[in-house]
Amino acid sequence: MSLPSDVTIDAAKFHPSNIDAGTEKILQIMQSMTEGAPKWYDVGAAKYREMISSGKTQFPAPPVDPNAQDSIIPSRDHNRHIPIRFYKPDNGKTSKGVYTFFHGGGFAFSSHLEQDMMLKRFANDYQLTTVSVGYRLAPEDPWPAGVHDCIDVAEYLVDHQDMFGAPLRALGGESAGGNFAALATFQLMRSRPKHRLDAILLINGMYDLTFNLPSTVAEVPSGVIDHKMLEKFIEVYLPDMSMEKRRNPLISPLYDDMPKLVRESPFHSLPPALFVVGTADQLADDSLLMSLKWMASGSEAIISLYPGAPHMFGAFAGFKAADDAAAATATFLKEKLGKVEA
Repeated sequence: MSLPSDVTIDAAKFHPSNIDAGTEKILQIMQSMTEGAPKWYDVGAAKYREMISSGKTQFPAPPVDPNAQDSIIPSRDHNRHIPIRFYKPDNGKTSKGVYTFFHGGGFAFSSHLEQDMMLKRFANDYQLTTVSVGYRLAPEDPWPAGVHDCIDVAEYLVDHQDMFGAPLRALGGESAGGNFAALATFQLMRSRPKHRLDAILLINGMYDLTFNLPSTVAEVPSGVIDHKMLEKFIEVYLPDMSMEKRRNPLISPLYDDMPKLVRESPFHSLPPALFVVGTADQLADDSLLMSLKWMASGSEAIISLYPGAPHMFGAFAGFKAADDAAAATATFLKEKLGKVEA
């Protein structure tokens, strides 16, 4: 009998023969949409944000739901407030908790105002008040402005359950927002150790901002992002910062001491986390390594891999990979947060 490995992974997830036709179609669509399209770093981040909101990029303008509401939360900075957008369940029943989401956009673009469909779906599927955070963006506000905003919102929602009449139960983030969700999770464990989060949802996140992992530097068709774009994000978010300084755990959560966080926690573990990523995503190695370290701390982590799927594949509802990822997310959150009562 051969010696068993203490860590196993389904290698078939990475084999090209297991990439379904729908996933290949997603990549083709992304490549055709992005080919010749303006790059955010050529037109400037501020201009590109305007183009996104008005539907002048390769993607349509994000839909707006009239039932989403806006509010503000105090910042640590004097005379500042952080904008948020939230959605309450349409059935009018009391929320079972608060789910706070940090949007993607490479620390430089996208907005909390562009997440209405996700907020509505999560609010109604899990009987939660869902919150999207309008954190500050680079280059106008480089690190640590954005992460400070995300942490300030998370800490405020822990301390002020009266705001929504329910406790903060879950954090989530996509791409750059995954970085912020991980950093906010670790900060809450330090600053609010008696508060237990029930679930962390991390979608194709950035956890090592050296951007020097093999998948990150690989020159492969990726649809939405490539290594040059990642480096441009770093130029505006971490200007003139050395590779060594980018390993700061307050920048790159992959380098945090997770076992120490567990030892010092009254709950003796990190919150349960679901990592979702496609194997063709240039950030795939981030999720592989981050989920492994999460597990190695003695905490629950599930990594859900999608053969051949690129960055942002979850936006393509109706294709198998996107629908499977949505189903995995639903299974995880319903287990951790409880099913919605009829």
